[in-house]
Amino acid sequence: MGKGDKKSRKGKITRGSYGKTRPQKPTKATASKPDTKPATE
Repeated sequence: MGKGDKKSRKGKITRGSYGKTRPQKPTKATASKPDTKPATE
């Protein structure tokens, strides 16, 4: 697992590609804010 490995994060960075290990958009936890709207019934 290193720069030559297509599936690892380092390999994706080296190749300049994206995938499950290196998504283009930030992950859900870092990107989205918690819901501020009150729950409607």
